[in-house]
Amino acid sequence: MAVDPVCKMNVDENKAAATYEYKGKTYYFCATGCKEAFSKDPEKYLRS
Repeated sequence: MAVDPVCKMNVDENKAAATYEYKGKTYYFCATGCKEAFSKDPEKYLRS
């Protein structure tokens, strides 16, 4: 299981609604809205 960096939900990598590659790492999202928010400012979500 991965953790959605935006909403902190647990996400099954095989069933993720969306993925995003950033600095060589793949992030998994519960919904496309979370992916869109992350893609606009990844560092904002990775700081916490």
